Order: sequence, then C-alpha cells, then structure tokens
Amino acid sequence: MRVPAVEGHRVFSRDIDSVVRGSVRYSAAKSLWFNGMACAAVLGGLSTITWGALVVFLVSTGTVLLLGHSLGSHRKLIHDSFQCPKWLEYTLVYCGVQVGLAGPLGLLRQHELRDYAQRLPDCHDYLRHGRSFLVDGWWQLNCDLELVNPPELRVEPRIADDRFYRFLERTWMAQQLPVAAAFYLCGGWSLVFWGVCARVTACVLGHWLIGYFAHNHGRMHFEVRGAAVQGRNVQFTSLLTMGECWHNNHHAFPGSARLGLYPGEWDPGWWVLSVLRRVGLVWSLRLPQHLPARAELVSLEPANTAGQILHT
Repeated sequence: MRVPAVEGHRVFSRDIDSVVRGSVRYSAAKSLWFNGMACAAVLGGLSTITWGALVVFLVSTGTVLLLGHSLGSHRKLIHDSFQCPKWLEYTLVYCGVQVGLAGPLGLLRQHELRDYAQRLPDCHDYLRHGRSFLVDGWWQLNCDLELVNPPELRVEPRIADDRFYRFLERTWMAQQLPVAAAFYLCGGWSLVFWGVCARVTACVLGHWLIGYFAHNHGRMHFEVRGAAVQGRNVQFTSLLTMGECWHNNHHAFPGSARLGLYPGEWDPGWWVLSVLRRVGLVWSLRLPQHLPARAELVSLEPANTAGQILHT
C-alpha cells in the first residue's frame, strides 16, 4: 500500500509497510540506562533523603522539562515554532539533553518517525502505543523497534551538520557527569542521587506515561481523519508536563508554539515564551492561524465552542 503524502515532513517512504513491519527487540543500553538510574534513585535516594535534596530534585526536574524538553527539544529543535538567538537555542537544547531521553539528533529522529507513522492509516503498535499499559511500558523503556525497511529521514543541514549538536549526540549520557560533580561538591551523594538519578528517572518514566495516555485516553477537540492514532489531551497534568499534555491540540497543529489552545488549558511553556518575546529574546512565534490548512483536520467542537480557540 502506497502512503499518502505528509506535507512538510522530514520522513519519506513509498510503502506503508515501512512503518508497519518490524520487531521489538531488547536494548541493553537503553534498559541499563533507565533501570540503573531508577535503582540508584530508589536505593541511594531513600538512604540519603533530605529536604534540600527534595528541593533540588523538584527544581532541577522542572527546569529541564520546561526549558529543555518542552521549549528546547520539542518546540524549537523539532518543530522550529519560534526563533531565538543561537546561544539561547543551544542553552535550551542542552537543558533538553539533561532530561536523559537521548541526544538531540536521536530524539529528533525518534519523534519524526513516530509522528510520521501516526499520521498514516496504519503503523506498528510500538509507534502508536498500541499495546496494553504493561507491555507498552516494557517496550518503550527497555526496547527498540527494528523496522524491516525503515523510511528515509532527511534532517536539514542546519541541525544535522551542527557541530554542537553532533557533540551532544555523541556524549549525551556523559553530560550528566558535570552536573553530578557540581551537586556532589555542593551537597554530597544526596544531591547526586536526587538531582541526577531521580531527575532522569522521573523524566524518562513521565515521558512514557504521558505518551501512553496521550494516545489512548483523554479528550479530543480535533480529529485527524485517516490517521492511525489520535492525540488526546491529558487534563490535570498541564503543570507537570509544562503544557505538553495538550497532545490532541499538538496533533492538530504540530507547528504551533502554543499547545494549550482553549481557555483553562494551562501551558507553562507558552507562558515562558510570552515573557521571552516581551524582552526580545524570541520572535516569529507560530500559532494555529499561521499554519497551512489541513484538509484531514476536523473540529469535534460545536461551532460556538470552536471559536474560543486562543490566538494570542
């Protein structure tokens, strides 16, 4: 079966089998990374817990999720939904590496493949979070998908050839070491266990949890007709996810810098971008009205409710 065109995407294929046929295989490096961090967080963290360590955990986790994952990796590097000075882009993306999911190029590749596959009429269950909660958790945290004939991924030279991003890609795991050393000097092993191990564990586990629920349970404002899976809004997690929980909105308008589109949809990432825009550090923020119309996108809201979408 030939695939329909996915306009403006970095991934290309001629046959839908390219995102359907494949095997899920255990990844020792991926599994040891997550489970090693988790064991250190539980065993070391519980034996050295202090109020100061908990504060470090909360502040460092919130910072890397907000500035790094939401703004740097997702809204900037992957979707280029706003413009900013290069030094700020590098800073945000470096914070994204501190989340502990992957290097910047690896994370971009994972996102683009999954996003592309989900827009097609069918894709592998690994790419759509299509199995049970426990099976999907094992797959996403411990395994990789090996496609028989993977589609082609074309990353623009400004990212693929960037020397800083290539350096981070080679050393993304090791980038936890300078932070660990700083925490150790400031407060010993307690801050290392809580500021690094617990932070990485919470970020990686939380990323999977939101991904699972955001493709299986939650409210929908929009439907992307013909897509293998629909994004869903996971309410009540907006502050924990820095606005990334509004995944149905994101499926509808993937290039939008604002993810919380309706009244009451809190979006801390957008709040920060709004402040940065006021001080001149970001500009050209894209919103739904700036994106090309999509024939396959259908609003599920009544006409009077659909008009409440936020545009500023």
